[in-house]
Amino acid sequence: MLVLSRKKNERIMIGNDIEVTIVEIRGDRVKLGFIGPNEVPIHREEVYRRIANCDQADHASATS
Repeated sequence: MLVLSRKKNERIMIGNDIEVTIVEIRGDRVKLGFIGPNEVPIHREEVYRRIANCDQADHASATS
């Protein structure tokens, strides 16, 4: 895991196509902004896991 320190309005680049900006820092919460290609989905972890679980269930029912 790469751990970085950033201040408000500073950016992190992931590859050539994805930019993460620190939008706001308030107490123990950080607001991030993401810019990237439309074909790269960006989800909060809990949403990503829900999508993955639905995909697994759909695959299992399709192969039964």
